[in-house]
Amino acid sequence: MSTISSSMSIKHGISLWCPQSPSLNRQHSGVVYSRTRSLHRRNFVVSASSSFANENREFVIVGGGNAAGYAARTFVEHGMADGKLCIVSKEAYAPYERPALTKGYLFPLDKKPARLPGFHTCVGSGGERQTPDWYKEKGIEMIYEDPVTTIDAKNQTLTTNSGKILKYGSLIVATGCTASRFPEKIGGNLHGVHYIRDVADADSLISSLGKAQKVVIVGGGYIGMEVAAATVAWNLDTTVIFPENHLLPRLFTPSLAQKYEELYQQSGVKLMKGASIKSLESGPDGNVTGVKLENGSTIEADLVVIGIGAKPAVGPFEKAVTLNSTVGGIEVDGLFRSNVPGIFAIGDVAAFPLKMYDRISRVEHVDHARGSAQHCVKALLTAQTHNYDYLPYFYSRVFEYEGSSRKVWWQFFGDNVGEAIQIGNFDPKIATFWLDSGKLKGVLLESGSPEEFQLLPKLARSQPSIDKVKLQNAASVEEALEIAGASL
Repeated sequence: MSTISSSMSIKHGISLWCPQSPSLNRQHSGVVYSRTRSLHRRNFVVSASSSFANENREFVIVGGGNAAGYAARTFVEHGMADGKLCIVSKEAYAPYERPALTKGYLFPLDKKPARLPGFHTCVGSGGERQTPDWYKEKGIEMIYEDPVTTIDAKNQTLTTNSGKILKYGSLIVATGCTASRFPEKIGGNLHGVHYIRDVADADSLISSLGKAQKVVIVGGGYIGMEVAAATVAWNLDTTVIFPENHLLPRLFTPSLAQKYEELYQQSGVKLMKGASIKSLESGPDGNVTGVKLENGSTIEADLVVIGIGAKPAVGPFEKAVTLNSTVGGIEVDGLFRSNVPGIFAIGDVAAFPLKMYDRISRVEHVDHARGSAQHCVKALLTAQTHNYDYLPYFYSRVFEYEGSSRKVWWQFFGDNVGEAIQIGNFDPKIATFWLDSGKLKGVLLESGSPEEFQLLPKLARSQPSIDKVKLQNAASVEEALEIAGASL
């Protein structure tokens, strides 16, 4: 469940605002503290009690996903959560590591699937498991299943679906994304058609998998590949349909994609490349029965999973702050400040300056959700003024259930630009290096050792000059990594 969207270079017309560092007053319990910071933060008197007897909250996070969980941890680490922080979520659960939903969560019950509370944040990064009790113990107010519907930025007020009114001092928007859907007129809402974005979605899919026989997955990206790997464990007839010429075209080269396609086909998954869908068909009972292609053929299905990307969930904030028209999302600077004082955006919904590549990007990935949350909160609460310097990182882990004949785990760091050099035979290792003007820009490694995986971000961030011929002549992935490592 990962993607990156990028706009043109900053120097080619994207302007960023950098507000002057104001002298800010922060007020608790009637006592005023003065602190000079780099951030434009707005304030008001709040109750000292963690019970929030009135509508005032010093800090409010809207959204209950990964970014919110890691932001909460950072508030706690700085002693600024108890009685001061409120998280408003549309979900029924405390923040959790969302990648699990298309990986271990979809395993059959006899193959030890992941379940909550096992993957609440922040276990994905080796941190403490933040269960609902953790938030209570830290004095953090959690509002579940009550999404924000309107915002009055001038009066710093939020209204939720239930009518609850929340007044904030500083607002962090961490609403993530919503799954892109098929239009209703072509069957996007039929019974048996599934989208995956939260636990409720995944639970619904699991219920259907237990009764299904023929599954069609629409989309050849992260979601499509991960769901297809899971359906193999259910021993279901599975077809993946996508319009591109190969799997994961945003990242994989054709030759690299071929290796993974062969693995999926050997596992029984049918791939329909270059196919366009006309509509989803249904029977008299309203259940999906098949996928009709533009060429007139129909693929039978009693379960369809749509994995065609996601859209930033700007919702009620789209008229309150500046949105980026190129990559979507809320436009922010290197400290995650929007153009409105006191409003910040982090995670999938933020369009931020990707410093090392000099462009505006929006990244849908758990690593960025964690990093942006921590950076934003630290900048908000301390004198930290350095801009976020993110290194793009993507990974996938599939076929990891018990009894699988081949487990897949790859990692990618950097930028997939320039000429791609592929080393290895996928037995199990394979690596791809992207070189541009003699410099290493990005690297992907399948089935690496911990030490080899640790080398990848060093290479991608350093962008060393590498002898292309020497790299091409490497006899193994290990030798290629030694050549690249020596260039550091």
